[in-house]
Amino acid sequence: MQIVIFKPKYFSKKVVLTFSSCHRIPERSFFWKGRQFPLCARCTGICIGFLSFPLFIFNLVNINLFYSLALLLPAVIDATTQAFLRRESNNWLRVTTGIMSGIGVLSLLAIGGETIGRIVLAIIK
Repeated sequence: MQIVIFKPKYFSKKVVLTFSSCHRIPERSFFWKGRQFPLCARCTGICIGFLSFPLFIFNLVNINLFYSLALLLPAVIDATTQAFLRRESNNWLRVTTGIMSGIGVLSLLAIGGETIGRIVLAIIK
């Protein structure tokens, strides 16, 4: 997927933002009205999981470190077994593990932010 940021007046090329970390393999992506999603199923799930951001920002949900790391494990196990054991997953499993992974990553970021905040407050006092 490319998002055009701007096209400078004196340059012939556009400046674009590209999601290059996703492989976008058609067999591992969703389609809507005949068009492929710009991300694979797992990356789509991770982005959906990132929608839980307000829950962590407003401290409505607190997940401890152990469960945050546990939320990352299904995606790691699914991806690793596909890569090394030649197991074939399906898109719904990929999107589900992606959602869990996205929530786990945000939870870890919230834990890290709170920890850094406490350290800064301790230094200031």
